[in-house]
Amino acid sequence: MSSSKHKNYEILNLIGYGLAKFGLEFVRQFDCSSKAEFYQKIVNIGIADTIGTVKNRQDLFDPFFDNGRQGWWQKGDVYIHRKHFIDSLFGEYVSHDYANTIKVYIANSFSVRFSDAIPASPIVKTKFKQLQETGKEAESYFLANYKSIIQFNDATIEDARLFGDGYDFQIQFGSKFYLVEVKGVRAQSGAFRMTENEFSKAEEYQSVYGLVVVSNLEKKPKMTIVFNPLSNFELAKNISKVSQVSYHSASIKW
Repeated sequence: MSSSKHKNYEILNLIGYGLAKFGLEFVRQFDCSSKAEFYQKIVNIGIADTIGTVKNRQDLFDPFFDNGRQGWWQKGDVYIHRKHFIDSLFGEYVSHDYANTIKVYIANSFSVRFSDAIPASPIVKTKFKQLQETGKEAESYFLANYKSIIQFNDATIEDARLFGDGYDFQIQFGSKFYLVEVKGVRAQSGAFRMTENEFSKAEEYQSVYGLVVVSNLEKKPKMTIVFNPLSNFELAKNISKVSQVSYHSASIKW
């Protein structure tokens, strides 16, 4: 499956978000006095091939912030899912903390060191991993847009991801409910997989179990919902042996 995703997709989105949200305040955190100087610095590091690539990434996020710049306003909300996803991870960060996060990401990925960078905390490292997980981005998109699905227009939503019980969300209409499992596909086509737990829940709940595939995440996401997915897809069973390691203490009187 071919993909147009830039090799540095995640960090370019983070940089574009920072430029659009914080402007020169963000740029100065990198010892640059102008955006042009900052663009060139990003090119010199090897994150982008041209300054136009960096500027375009800011243009992508500009319409979603009150910064006096229009950016790619003519594209409407096509790219707002990227903002929502970054918001969900770093939206509460002030300029200095957000810039430090970018420095740590660059240091880890491009072997460039910033003397004033503060080492990443465990939770920041976890958030970096989330950036690279298609499923997490798809879930973020679904949360922001689930009411655009006709069946869910007037429903409330409950997040069930932490329970790990074979579905991500419960959609409620009074006493009626749907269970929803969300899958992400970067391009316009691609496969998905279901865990044994998800398969069992789909088998148990059938017509009220919905599989939502968020495809084309790199460009303009599209949600496709299929109820009773086990009756609509042929799924090949794949058994893999996984060794699980655990550590146990002796009996201790507490």
